[in-house]
Amino acid sequence: MRLAILQFLRKAAGSYCSGEEIARALGVSRTAVWKHIKELRAAGYDIESQPKSGYALREAPDRLLAAEISDGLGTRVIGGRIDSHETIDSTNLEAKRIAGEGAPDGTVVVAEEQGVGRGRLSRPFFSPPGKGIWFSVILRPDFLLPQEAPKLTLLAAVAVARAMKEFGLKPAIKWPNDLLYEGKKLVGILTEMSAEMDRIGYVVIGTGINVNIAEDEFPEELREVATSLAIMKGEKLPRVKFLQAVLRAMDDLYGKVRRQGFAPVLKEWRACSITLGQKVRVIGVREGVDSFEGIAKDIDEDGALLVETDEDKKLRRVVAGDVSIRKKQ
Repeated sequence: MRLAILQFLRKAAGSYCSGEEIARALGVSRTAVWKHIKELRAAGYDIESQPKSGYALREAPDRLLAAEISDGLGTRVIGGRIDSHETIDSTNLEAKRIAGEGAPDGTVVVAEEQGVGRGRLSRPFFSPPGKGIWFSVILRPDFLLPQEAPKLTLLAAVAVARAMKEFGLKPAIKWPNDLLYEGKKLVGILTEMSAEMDRIGYVVIGTGINVNIAEDEFPEELREVATSLAIMKGEKLPRVKFLQAVLRAMDDLYGKVRRQGFAPVLKEWRACSITLGQKVRVIGVREGVDSFEGIAKDIDEDGALLVETDEDKKLRRVVAGDVSIRKKQ
């Protein structure tokens, strides 16, 4: 009902709507309208009221509410269903739970704050309330095989990169999916999958974006490795609009993958890469055994990193592991 009232006020474009008019259109009492208006105000909506005139929406909050994210989103698949939460343990955990219950392709789970958010290699992800964008997308790509699912992580990184460009920011992707600024992390992406031998049940792509976190708001141990879009741009960014830009980009790329395969995604990823052409150190699962250094030459059609090793100049294919860019001597 609150969403219906909000849509009613939006259509009025700042003009007043009487409580009686809203109540009649929605088939509820004027008292019910007043109670929902009160709840919308508590959620941060600036709704002005005048006797005999009614209510007018003056300003919407920059909060990650389903009603705000869906307003004008215009996507085909991504964001068809949006579940928003004030506080949640992990958007990925919630996304996996509802995916198991049948949540549709493109469902988005978003939260103002996470309690146990984590990134690749199970590293904790700092997710303070109201400062970033913490969300997960459920995909059901029945046109892909399970072994192709990791490339969806690259798709997510490219989607964020597109959004950054829209806001005047130059993206820099470190293989496979970290977006950095001055060597510090802006975005973390974690992809998880439920699949059988030849069929994907669902893929959950969890993304954490440091948007409006000031330097002194990061824990001391993270200040040397993490940064935010606001620090990069020199001013705060509108979180709802930025998330909408990411979702639109993801929706467009997801459609392209269905029609054309991953070639367009890989092309955009290469254009934003700061890994290719660089001296890198690859740390495998077994430190000292699977670790080596070399030059990152390219990514293959599966998104694996191709590294020419220093030791024997052979091209090694890196599918998993931690890759760090080495400073030039």
